[in-house]
Amino acid sequence: MTIIVFLSSLLASMALGIPIAFSLLLCGAALMWHLNMFDAQILAQNVITGADSFPLLAVPFFMLAGEVMNTGGLSKRIVGFAMALVGHIRGGLGYVTIVAACLLSALSGSAVADAAALTALLLPMMVKAGHDKARSGGLIAACGVIGPIIPPSIGFVIFGVAGNVSISKLFLAGIFPGLVLGAGLWATWWWLTRREQIESPPRRTRAEVWLAFRQAGWALMLPVIILVGLRMGIFTPTEAAVVAAVYALFVSGVIYRELRIAQLYEVFLGAAKTTAVIMFLVAAAMVSAWLITVAQLPGQVVALLQPLLDSPTLLLLAMMVLVMIVGTAMDMTPTILILTPVLMPLVKAAGIDPVYFGVLFIINNSIGLVTPPVGTVLSTVAGVGRMRMDDVTRGVLPFMAVQFALMFLMVLFPQIIMWPARLLYG
Repeated sequence: MTIIVFLSSLLASMALGIPIAFSLLLCGAALMWHLNMFDAQILAQNVITGADSFPLLAVPFFMLAGEVMNTGGLSKRIVGFAMALVGHIRGGLGYVTIVAACLLSALSGSAVADAAALTALLLPMMVKAGHDKARSGGLIAACGVIGPIIPPSIGFVIFGVAGNVSISKLFLAGIFPGLVLGAGLWATWWWLTRREQIESPPRRTRAEVWLAFRQAGWALMLPVIILVGLRMGIFTPTEAAVVAAVYALFVSGVIYRELRIAQLYEVFLGAAKTTAVIMFLVAAAMVSAWLITVAQLPGQVVALLQPLLDSPTLLLLAMMVLVMIVGTAMDMTPTILILTPVLMPLVKAAGIDPVYFGVLFIINNSIGLVTPPVGTVLSTVAGVGRMRMDDVTRGVLPFMAVQFALMFLMVLFPQIIMWPARLLYG
């Protein structure tokens, strides 16, 4: 009965068009009423406690770093460096998009920020060169999926807090799978454009490549600083977020001199607005998460799926299919916050490595950002690129299919994630 109350109250609120955060609060209130323990004071206390977390301080600082990078010229120079490296290959602008996406992912950790930057910088160039606009927009949207996987990642921060999993280990474990997804996009773009007769720009000289590298060097140092700092234990993921934000401000304002003091207000305001949305979602979800624990809902779900506990692979496949379905209708952050407290007891009962599950879970949620009808990244690309949503959706389908195929390959072969991860964090 508890499961029915939880699902019906949440789904009914969402069906009425109530924002996700308020739907979660209503769901929590319904669970409290069902358990005969309704108390507005307890509700308010759990909302405040839900957002009162030191690791969650990483969210506003990573959001600020992303805003600064897009405004202060770091993103532009990353794209310029990618253009110098692979722009001369046939279909080179697509490969530039993929390389730039992997590099930007190591800077901001936000799929929406990366997709917006890539759309503004590269979509007009791809269309002008003769590439199909829908396919180009689809590639850019699919590249945005890499943002929450290659560290730093806001998704990993939220999952680590909700599931009590090491954020540093999640960061390091996400590097190789993110690159695998990038390689999958590279192969798909090659297959789709192999018959196109589009003239590529001439190959850059070594001097030009070196110049592009020097111009992007300050931006490229940021992921190195973060990853080395985490691996050596110099700072925590939260402190890494502060380092990223301060470094981005310094490089944008002092080195590149593209971020003016007059722009700081808009940059901070943009980061604050996005952070407020995420943190309110987290706070509201923690009410439901606490009540789910009180109602022993995870135990009921474990009992329901008891036959699958002896086969971790089948259990993972079932959970991934569930997340895929939820991802078509719900954004990444609420999906993480709602499903993590329900699924983590199953993961532990089946003896699955929480870091391995976390990487798969975030990959699945990231692909959900381009899964119609509620794909946030699809909306971003359509808005920034002035495209119809249907065209972006049509363009992203082959890339999305390959990403899902690679995700299920990682379910069947855990070593793809865990072998390089253990090399990195020991």
